[in-house]
This record gives sequence, C-alpha cells and structure tokens, in this order.
Amino acid sequence: MSGAVVDGADVVNFGCRLNIAEGEAIRAATREAGARDTIVFNSCAVTDEAVRQARQAVRRALRERPEADVVVTGCAAELEAARFADMGARVVRNDAKGLVESYRPATVSLRRQGPIAGGRSTQPSGDGPLPSQGRSLPYTPALSGVDHARAFLGVQTGCSHSCTFCATVMARGTARSATVDAVVASARTALERGQREIILTGVDLASYGDDSGTTLAALVEALLTLPVERFRLSSLDPNRIDDHLFALLTQERRIMPHVHLSLQAGDDMVLTRMKRRHRRADAVALVQRLKAARADIAIGADLIAGFPTEDAAMFARSLALIDDCDIVFGHIFPYSPRAGTPAARMPQVGRSVARERAATLREANARRRHAWLDRQSGTAAALLVERDGQTGHAENFTAIRLAAPAAPGIIIDVRLTARDGDRMIATPITQDIAA
Repeated sequence: MSGAVVDGADVVNFGCRLNIAEGEAIRAATREAGARDTIVFNSCAVTDEAVRQARQAVRRALRERPEADVVVTGCAAELEAARFADMGARVVRNDAKGLVESYRPATVSLRRQGPIAGGRSTQPSGDGPLPSQGRSLPYTPALSGVDHARAFLGVQTGCSHSCTFCATVMARGTARSATVDAVVASARTALERGQREIILTGVDLASYGDDSGTTLAALVEALLTLPVERFRLSSLDPNRIDDHLFALLTQERRIMPHVHLSLQAGDDMVLTRMKRRHRRADAVALVQRLKAARADIAIGADLIAGFPTEDAAMFARSLALIDDCDIVFGHIFPYSPRAGTPAARMPQVGRSVARERAATLREANARRRHAWLDRQSGTAAALLVERDGQTGHAENFTAIRLAAPAAPGIIIDVRLTARDGDRMIATPITQDIAA
C-alpha cells in the first residue's frame, strides 16, 4: 500500500454487495469529516477465511503505513472488536460506519488505545459482538457505484431469522429497512449520475419491509415509476417469494431475468439443522415455476459445503441440486464455524472435507455454467457497457467482453461469438440509440 497522504479514506471492502454499497457511504463520510491518510477496512464475517483476510490486511496496513488512521468496521469488527483493537486499529461499529463523526481527525490520536466509534469509548475486554444500541433505528439506504455503470442500492440490513450457521444477527442486529421514499430518492441519485442499472441488496433482502408494514414487491413497484432501464435483486430467500414478487420477477421486463436464491443446501436434514425455512422440493418447484413463466431466467444460488453432520449421501443431494435447479451462478463456500452460533457446537465434518466438497460443487457448477454459455454462442444480447468500455453483463447476467471497445455506460445490442472461460466474447450489432 502507498504511504501517501490522501483526502478522505482508502476504503477496502470485503464480502457482500451490501458492504460494497456501504463502502461508498464510508468514503463520503470520511471526505466530509476532513479525514486524511485514513484507511478503512469494511470487513466481512461470513466465514473464518473472510475474517482472516481482514486481519491480514489490517496488519499489513499498520506495518506499511504506521502514521495512518487505520479503521476497521463491518461484521468482523463487530464480532472481534478486541482483536482488531489490540492490533492497533480503531474499531467503528456497523451502525456508525456511515457517520461523519466516526472519522473526525480528532479521533486519530486515540487509535492506539483502540476506541470504538458508535459503541463504547474504552477498549473491550474480550471478543464478541459490540453493544446493540442504535439497532432499532431505521436503515439509511447505501448507494454505491459512482465509478461503475451499475449501482448497488442497499435497502435493508440485519436479519430476524436464526440460521444456526450465521453470525449476521450478532454482527448487524435484527432486520431493519430503509423507507420507500428514501430508497426512491437514492435511486434518483443513481439515475442523475447516469447509471442505467440498479441492483437492490440487503442482508436479508426478501424481508424488506417486515419492520414497517410494506414488502419488497411494493418497493420494487415504487422504483418502477422511475425511468430506470434495468433492475436486479440480490440474493432472495426462496420461501419469501410471494405471488406479487413472483409476478414482478417473471412479467416485468425491466427486472432482469436473473434470480439468485439463498438455498444453502440440497438435503432436507441439513436444511433442518441449518434452521432454513424451505425444503429441497420447495427450491426445485420454485425454479420450475420461474422457468415455466420466464424461460430465459438464469438461476444463481448460495451453497454451503461440509455443514456439520453432512454425510456423503447428504452432500450428494446438494451436488444434484445444481442440475435439479439449473444453477449456473453458484456462490459456493466451505462451512467454517462461527463462534457463538449453534452450528459451531454440532459435530463437525472437518475443514479438509468441507473444502474438498466445496471444490466438487464449484467444478459441477462450472461445467453447467460453461455448457449454458456455449449454448448462447451466436445469439444476441443487450449489454450494459462498464466504465472500462470493454466488459459488462447481459440481461441474464452473462459476463461479456467486447471484441472492440464501446462508450462506457451505454446499452448496446451485441452478438455473442465465443466463450472465453466464464465470459462470452461479443461484437456490437447496433449503436445504442438511447445513449
């Protein structure tokens, strides 16, 4: 890392799309605070590996930029506050990560004592989640993507479920939603800066509005009153896709034909031990309904390999789910125990087994994705060109590289000519008349 003094902060995001969206709010807050020579690590705690990567990055920054204000926020900071503070970083809780007050220069001199902004003012005595004050407040939308053609719009945080493997409730509290008006205002901001695709994201996106008496479908309908050309929804809990949301996903042309489902496993006993709210047959039936109503929908899914007690037969059912649900975009990772969660106290299958099974799932998913991409060769697609002028995504989320550069931010018709790994190569058919 460079040791140069910079205006605002270098923000390093780990993990989910919501963190990416919140990272831009962090950057704006540091600029308004007048922060200089500041590095903010917006951490993730979905796996042990994610936490390890954050710790490694913080150690490197402290070593290479000893005079910088090194700040750690995000889920790993919530769960392991003492560890990061002992390293010499300053910890800012999740609920305070977007506040200007968290990055005032006056707080820099306190860094070596490990203060926690937005929580306690003294160093914690041990790891564990920070206090929960402020978690009943409404969520402020987080909008990212100023440097990208697509905008991630965080509309919800926290989770009110109790999946046995997940530390999200400890790290982010129970589910809280932004108001519809606030989300619409943020979407207008994205439009005003020329972005033509908006991706709604959250920790438990499908629960949007549970705390305020509305629904995700109602929010989407409100957003569809805006002249946005392309919408996507991030990961959805399959048992929360009601008839209203299903109709939008399958009938509204501005919602892209790409549905990502939080499936986690394909075996009913594993799902029960995870405390998931659907069963295998529910997932398969939902995908069949989606594809029957909109044949071009591409399916993505979150899958965990090596969950405690998972035997070979249970894993085989998860492996078969890739074909049974036609999963072409798999977000696959090996289970790792999170301290304080019920699953961490269950009989473990071992990390090497979990890693091997995750690799097997990824290989199977890659085969299916490549076959799906190969079938698209020779077909046409509408490509949103990213800021680099050479890459982007089709409506169905196919990753595309243009054979020749085009104007960034436009939507053009292209012909897919060949697969190159996980991408398709394409050539323009027409210029974007709406640009």
